[in-house]
Amino acid sequence: MYVGTLSFDLLLGDVHSLKEKRSLVRPIVAELQRKYAVSAAETGGQDLHRRAEIGLAVVSGDTGHLTDVLDRCERLVAGRPEVELLSVRRRLHSDED
Repeated sequence: MYVGTLSFDLLLGDVHSLKEKRSLVRPIVAELQRKYAVSAAETGGQDLHRRAEIGLAVVSGDTGHLTDVLDRCERLVAGRPEVELLSVRRRLHSDED
C-alpha cells in the first residue's frame, strides 16, 4: 500500500475577505475530489485573505498510478488562473516506512 500527499501553497488574486477566499478555494477542492477521488481540504492559512494551503492524499496499491494521480492534481491546481501556485510539497509513503 502506498500513500501520496500533496501540499499546495497558493497566493490568491484580488481577494479582500475570507468569504471571497472561500469562493475561490472551495471549487478547487471540490474539483480535485470529484475528478481524482482524492481526499482534499484547505489545511492552512484559514485566517489569511490572500494565502491558502490545500492538502490532499491518495492511497493506491501501485506507485505508478499514485504518481499519475498526483501529477494530474498538480497540473489542475497550477492551471487555475485565479491562483498563483507558490510551492508544492509531495510525499510518498509505503506501509514499509
